[in-house]
Amino acid sequence: MQFDKIIDRTPSYALKWAKYKDSDILPMWIADTEFRCAEPILDALKARTEHGLMGYTLPADHVGANQAVVDWLARQYDWHISADSIVWTPGVVPAFNVACKALCQPGDKVLIQTPNYPPLIAAPKLNNLVKVDIGTVEIDGRWAIDLDELEKQAADPKCKLFIICNPMNPVGSVLTEQELQRIADICLSNNVMLCSDEIHCDIILDEKAKHIPAGKLPDFKGQAITLMAASKTFNVAGLGTSFAIIEDPATRQKFNSAARGLVPWVTVLGLTATQAAFTECDDWHQELLRYLRGNRDYLVAEIAKINGLKLLAPQATFLAWIDASGLGVENPQKHFEDLGVGPSPGVDFGDKNFIRINFGCPRSQLEQAVARIKAGC
Repeated sequence: MQFDKIIDRTPSYALKWAKYKDSDILPMWIADTEFRCAEPILDALKARTEHGLMGYTLPADHVGANQAVVDWLARQYDWHISADSIVWTPGVVPAFNVACKALCQPGDKVLIQTPNYPPLIAAPKLNNLVKVDIGTVEIDGRWAIDLDELEKQAADPKCKLFIICNPMNPVGSVLTEQELQRIADICLSNNVMLCSDEIHCDIILDEKAKHIPAGKLPDFKGQAITLMAASKTFNVAGLGTSFAIIEDPATRQKFNSAARGLVPWVTVLGLTATQAAFTECDDWHQELLRYLRGNRDYLVAEIAKINGLKLLAPQATFLAWIDASGLGVENPQKHFEDLGVGPSPGVDFGDKNFIRINFGCPRSQLEQAVARIKAGC
């Protein structure tokens, strides 16, 4: 299978591999996969470069990419939007920082679902805002947002914005319709805006789970900011292209005003790749999901055999949030690196007792990582 192929990324200056350059540590940290892009994406990029001109292209004028997003959302999520609702951004990280600027004043509070990936956790402070953590709890073998805590904290009139990740990174849960509805009820009753980072929404591994975009909930009346991209699913994150869906014109205007002069247009190659991903890669996408399900199931089964480690099977993403508290080591990150495996350190996500392992890689590489972990645990 194409996903079994190991590709040497060191000549490409890949950040994932540069971190452990000149060491015998398998890099399994940052959230990009080891998989070659689907051929239709590569073909589209080649055709665009063959054209020979790479001048300014206003994203709103790229009819093909905008229509591809509209059609993808309709086909995947039964969410029917107008292309006017699309705001292109060079990544979801700039986007949720723009949301902070657009919807809050210095000193306001921002509710952040935790644990979460480091740039999202850092966003409030970067924008002179106060971060309020909304924790995650284990319920029936699944991680879930502590909605009672959300209700309590959202009552503070200083809280203006709630930023979530759905599917949740790093824990891998997909919010249910009931959970989303309660979040909507809490936000609306307390005048709290919602910004939902859904960059992993096309990587649903649990076939009983269903992703529901936040902006699709009718109660929000189009005011929620929904962030998406082809980047994680189709491994084109290096092209710096994502999009926000903001159906409410007033909210969209606030967002665009906050971004003006700071956030650049997305690249023409990113638009080209997104169009190809959403229009020509359905078969590749389905094969990816099948492969990742196999990797997830393998990893869950193997971690269960290792004393001191605990992993709740993620419903989505290619990321595993592993509880290493049972190992009794002071620094789980160093422990794994000493074994030759380089995960993301849990402390960066909000819990020093965990590590996050990226299983978006050839099975043989995952097996090698498991063997190293078993040898030292």
